[in-house]
Amino acid sequence: MQLAEKITSKSAEVGIIGMGYVGLPLAVAVAGAGLKVIGIDIDREKAAKINRGESYIPDVDRLLLENAVKDGLFSATTDFSVLGRVDIISICVPTPLSDMREPDISYVRSAANEIAKYLRAGQLVILESTTYPGTTEEVILPILEESGLTVGKDFYLAFSPERVDPGNKNFSIHNTPKVVGGVTETCTELTTLFYSQFVQMVVPVSSTQAAEMTKLLENIFRCVNIALVNELMLLCDRMGINIWEVVDAASSKPFGYMPFFPGPGLGGHCIPIDPFYLSWKARQYDFHTEFIELAGKTNENIPYYVVTKVGEALNSHEKSVKGSNVLILGLAYKRDIGDTRESPALKIISLLEKLGAHIGYHDPHVDEEIIDTKTYRSVDLAPEIVSDSDCVLVVTDHSSVDYRMVAENANLIVDTRNRLKNFVGNHIVRI
Repeated sequence: MQLAEKITSKSAEVGIIGMGYVGLPLAVAVAGAGLKVIGIDIDREKAAKINRGESYIPDVDRLLLENAVKDGLFSATTDFSVLGRVDIISICVPTPLSDMREPDISYVRSAANEIAKYLRAGQLVILESTTYPGTTEEVILPILEESGLTVGKDFYLAFSPERVDPGNKNFSIHNTPKVVGGVTETCTELTTLFYSQFVQMVVPVSSTQAAEMTKLLENIFRCVNIALVNELMLLCDRMGINIWEVVDAASSKPFGYMPFFPGPGLGGHCIPIDPFYLSWKARQYDFHTEFIELAGKTNENIPYYVVTKVGEALNSHEKSVKGSNVLILGLAYKRDIGDTRESPALKIISLLEKLGAHIGYHDPHVDEEIIDTKTYRSVDLAPEIVSDSDCVLVVTDHSSVDYRMVAENANLIVDTRNRLKNFVGNHIVRI
């Protein structure tokens, strides 16, 4: 039976490498469409939890995962040899930056090497990990073709960027359009057919490079606009203008404007990283993405500005940063999730610690975090905890936090999220 027939008859088996924020939701969605899925991860604990029907990612419904496992549609393993029997392989591994702020595609390369060991005719391989244009064909394709098989004839290869938005209750894999670009036309057609089994709209593009660039554009768009409003925040601070008032007023324009909001910096896997992926690749073409790089650098510097504002606020209360008790509200990079990847809170804590502050944090979704080798644990947010702090720093806005209680009990508040806009007092400093 040909691959297209297997997909439409739901007899195709899918292997997904990487059971993280992208891979696990994808696996549950595929299983929900009636296709059998094997999740592959080097983390034995993740595999064990999946096989027990336990979800360790908030966006993945425990009941859906449990039912998929019970029905025999979803299982997990650390054994990569299962790749030899599946029909479709999806790569959902991390693509971080190196210490030199350059792309680290070692996880992608490692996954491709494992696939190459077991690659057989008729298989479809899809990369979902965010990366620079050219990765699919310049890195993965040569590794897979070492098997002697030919792409578009013996096996199929495509790129389809993940569009996972942790904590978003309105958009999931099912109703978020999926962009697809294959190495050949047949690769694109088969990948489109696969995703159409569980995604409402699939958007084919002309090449893997176009699909890879699409993902970067989406995230760089946000990065650049956030950098713009963050830079205006710095200027408004010097001019004595309320940036939040300005953004609200500008938002009243019904055309030609989209509101972006200032904050303590950028977090998450993609938005803080993608500009550097593209700028690195652009240099190979003697092109310098100065505008995009500047946006990335602007956002990277905002945590330093936050720490400066904390110091100024404490100083106005005749206190120094050194020796002060600073309570951080929110460790995750966005509200109501437990994802701390690239969270500006981590940098802010590190900077304040180096200045001699005593740090505590409260986050209802992050019980524990290691920062600069030191282990921090979330504290209960009680009136006495708030009042014992010299400064409360609001980094991430969480809906479960009683901000009225915080406002009434804190000695000093530095608010980076405008969460306390309805409260007044000389003990509240707004960024």
